[in-house]
Amino acid sequence: MRAHPLGLWTLAALVVANMIGAGVFTTSGFALGDLGSPLRVLAAWFIGGLLALCGAMSYGALARLVPASGGEYLYLSRNLHPRAGFIAGWVSLLAGFVGAIAYAAITFSVYVAPMSSDSAASQWIATSVIAVAAMLHAFRLRQGAWVQNLAVALKLILIGGFCAFAVGVVGFDDWQGLNEMDGRAELVPPFSIAAFALTLMWISFSYSGFNAAVYIAGEVPVAKKLVPRGLLLGTFVTMLVYLALNAVFVLAAPYGAIAFQEDVAAAAAQAIGGDRLAIAVRVVIAIALFTSVSAMTMVGPRVYAKMADDGLMPRALKLKGETPMLSVLMQSALAIVVVWIAGLRELLSYLGFTLALCTAATVATLFVVARRQPGIAAALPGYPWAPLVYVSFTLLFAALAATQSPWEMAAALATLVSGLVLYAGVRRFSGEDAA
Repeated sequence: MRAHPLGLWTLAALVVANMIGAGVFTTSGFALGDLGSPLRVLAAWFIGGLLALCGAMSYGALARLVPASGGEYLYLSRNLHPRAGFIAGWVSLLAGFVGAIAYAAITFSVYVAPMSSDSAASQWIATSVIAVAAMLHAFRLRQGAWVQNLAVALKLILIGGFCAFAVGVVGFDDWQGLNEMDGRAELVPPFSIAAFALTLMWISFSYSGFNAAVYIAGEVPVAKKLVPRGLLLGTFVTMLVYLALNAVFVLAAPYGAIAFQEDVAAAAAQAIGGDRLAIAVRVVIAIALFTSVSAMTMVGPRVYAKMADDGLMPRALKLKGETPMLSVLMQSALAIVVVWIAGLRELLSYLGFTLALCTAATVATLFVVARRQPGIAAALPGYPWAPLVYVSFTLLFAALAATQSPWEMAAALATLVSGLVLYAGVRRFSGEDAA
């Protein structure tokens, strides 16, 4: 008897693949430019990792309560109100998966064709990546899961090799960013809590995949046990990888080579190892970004399939056979549209705000459930501290970051409002009271 394709390692690999994608290979260049200090950048990644672990523990508790596919849509619908669930599903569609897939695919093109001045060529590269991932996951679950696991393993090995080269071959003594810290101390701007919060919003996008396994929980055997473990394992591994990678990015290369660079990983590799290392790193990142697109292509459509089951999306999007084929194709088509109309930095801020607000609202439902069922709190790992820390600090950092990037926050709020309006329309169309 063959093992089920969605075991612990596949779930953890989904989390790793969702998180180790475009964000980590673009964020620190912008962050270093804004914060001015490598240590501040690393502190932001560490704090973001702790919040992600709190979020993973909280989502694990939600998966114990409702071990079914659907993610935020399911939890908010069941624990709060169908309206809240629909808005979360709408956010998942636009930001959680469509926008995030487009961002990863655009970043793929930036690393694969760094010298291309033809924006259309880059957009066609990004489009091709999305199309390949769609074909991989539209028809067979086992085939997609197997390829996904293999690619994630290769990604971790290659990233580990890059970090080992920076430490073992180059050596700390030759880390230019580390050596110039004392000399640049007087050039570092005063600490700004608002700028730091905005950086955390960008970083929160890089960590946003900590909840990836819950989207497919209904297809997992013994989901109450395996999904929480997969979330924590994948998030912890990713946090370690992020800290190691970003230490290399901001400490091994000189400030001037990577500040404000959108292809920060390749810029850092060029500075510490020349052309050969830069090319090798671009290959590693291309693999990492493809696995990110692939993972989101695999899990996102399960949300729309669940919404279709509940009559909130067309019936054609339901799970049929091994995969929700039409959901996969719809999501990929929308991601391709975004590729042709969006830019990297603006998309990064928008995604960070939108996903942070949605996940905070989802985690907050644990307090609603515990209040309704007082005896259940003891069975929820990490309750109440993990959800309290996650919700409080996520909302605090979002509010502070909004002072630096008000238009992206406005776009995030507009997404939530559009979901509310669309829900009312769907209910009226179906002949039910929108209340």
